[in-house]
Amino acid sequence: MSRAFLVVMDSVGIGGAPDADRFFNGSTPDSGANTLAHIAEACAAGRADEGRSGPLHLPNLAALGLGEAVTLASGAAAPGLAAPVTGLYAAASEVSPGKDTPSGHWELAGVPVPWDWHYFPDTTPSFPDELVQEVCKLAGVDGILGNCHASGTRIIADLGEEHMRTGKPICYTSADSVFQIAAHEESFGNQRLQELCKALAPVLHKMKVGRVISRPFVGEPGNFTRTANRRDYAVALPSPGLCDWVQAAGGKVHGVGKIGDIFSMQGIDDVVKGPDSDLMDQLDRLVEEAEEGSLTFANFVEFDSLYGHRRDIAGYARALEWFDARIGQVIAGLRPGDMLLITADHGNDPSWTGSDHTRERVPVLIAGLSDRGAGGNLGLCQFTDVAATVAAHLDVPALGPGRSLI
Repeated sequence: MSRAFLVVMDSVGIGGAPDADRFFNGSTPDSGANTLAHIAEACAAGRADEGRSGPLHLPNLAALGLGEAVTLASGAAAPGLAAPVTGLYAAASEVSPGKDTPSGHWELAGVPVPWDWHYFPDTTPSFPDELVQEVCKLAGVDGILGNCHASGTRIIADLGEEHMRTGKPICYTSADSVFQIAAHEESFGNQRLQELCKALAPVLHKMKVGRVISRPFVGEPGNFTRTANRRDYAVALPSPGLCDWVQAAGGKVHGVGKIGDIFSMQGIDDVVKGPDSDLMDQLDRLVEEAEEGSLTFANFVEFDSLYGHRRDIAGYARALEWFDARIGQVIAGLRPGDMLLITADHGNDPSWTGSDHTRERVPVLIAGLSDRGAGGNLGLCQFTDVAATVAAHLDVPALGPGRSLI
């Protein structure tokens, strides 16, 4: 028996997506975006020295082949990431018509998205009247606040006081296929917010909006803070994916981070949530405790949510260096026969224009498999090959379109 650990570094793209010219930030196509290479270039040039300094330092990921994966994907060199390679590496392309979290994760799990997501226009108002009326009916209110594209933290700061005074929920969206509702946990009620989002989700899912996201917050005017009670109510997968395959074969599936929300808990036995620092502690625990034949599926979202969208190059670099140090401990704890596969779901180049994700290839880095000898180049591949590779390692039938890389 073996164990598999599938870890998604949310938004850590490596450039080179062959269809990047079809995806945009505003009017600018994503051609040339390269999250990792551009961060490394900024670090090497001394333009990312806030809270850190010098070239990007990722010795553990570099040893798995991260620098080579960047070059394989895009032809670019990532300064500071040259190292003797002991892992297996590849660069994966996505075929789903999106550059969002559900599309990326579903395809990594062997299920390409067979439809186009619905996106709300970047206008004010953003939402059709009939949708607003449905929100009002379900919430028992006579109106909503927001009704626009917005930063989640900014819109809470701007409208939180009015929300507490009127009881109207704050509804907003982004460049992703999402409908987000923010409400105060005390004045509105977290349970009420979750029930509202859950009841509204089928309406949005029929529109092919990928997720309804609850955004509870606490505090007083001038000092509002979002809590960890966020939930994503996502569209169900159109067919069984990797998690279902593992469960059908009798294996346990442990979710870490937003995995449970992304897959609506389909095929997942249990999930732990929290900030990335806590999630890494949970990953350490599962390396010690997870059963033979199990899959641990983890997402580390803060690269994306805290730094990519906010175009914070130095913050993104700090997060990468923190992750590298901690993932080295995870690798050291692997048992013989374990496989750790590290990848990403899309890009979010913090040097790029706009604030949306960027369409990029992603790294596929494999640690473990010590019986296979020295590291090596597995070439260009597809997102679905990740699912097929994990399934092959666990000796589980793969029911998707991918091919195993091992």
